[in-house]
Amino acid sequence: MNRERLMTILIEPVFTEKAANIGDRYNQYTFKVLPSASKHEIKKAVETIFDVQVEKVRVLNVKGKVKYRPGQPKGKRPNWKKAYVTLAEGNEIDFTSE
Repeated sequence: MNRERLMTILIEPVFTEKAANIGDRYNQYTFKVLPSASKHEIKKAVETIFDVQVEKVRVLNVKGKVKYRPGQPKGKRPNWKKAYVTLAEGNEIDFTSE
């Protein structure tokens, strides 16, 4: 697999209350990923970038919200893809280190 492609698959980590809860409870991390990325590519990217063992990857296509304000045309936020990555026991990702 192309190393340049692996480095561009993960767009950003998702920091929400739900992501924090599942991270604490199930050792899962949530990432915003490229819409064209497969589970196998996401697994390889996380293992390569963070040097951890990945057990499972679940993906979810998130539909963009339609926004409406009176007197203005309707707008739509873009669709995006979310990945829930479960790490093996004893592995951890620290986003605060440089």
